[in-house]
Amino acid sequence: MGIFSTMAISASGMTAERLRMDVISNNIANANSTRTPKGGPYRRQQVLFSAVLGDTVKGYMAKSDGPAGHNPIGGGVRVVGIVEDPSPPRLVYDPDHPDADQNGYVHMPNVNILAEMVDMLSATRAYEANVTALSAGKAMIAKALEIGRV
Repeated sequence: MGIFSTMAISASGMTAERLRMDVISNNIANANSTRTPKGGPYRRQQVLFSAVLGDTVKGYMAKSDGPAGHNPIGGGVRVVGIVEDPSPPRLVYDPDHPDADQNGYVHMPNVNILAEMVDMLSATRAYEANVTALSAGKAMIAKALEIGRV
């Protein structure tokens, strides 16, 4: 693991969480969009993450996940994709709405504002944790450089 690995790992986390916050913001902005280019109401979107495995170090951890004595070290996170939530749209009775069906129901987006706000707080906290880890890595590198000058 190189000296700048912690920075790269934290940067990948910050990038992923920033995208997650953007998708959540888009969900909130479209919470009342009953028409989309595909037809029908807006569908809530979610971001899928995947771990990135970096170098393998012999004897790094007690439990082996690979060949005898070799263990993968985390290399950060990457975004696998953005997928639509398959849950059905909410039905709201509003016969005067232009998008109401023959029974007077409007198919509204499957966006729950409360759930989106909780997800936004989670993404914000994860982003802040990555910023803290990045700052700690920078401080360690700075201290190592000071030690080298003595």
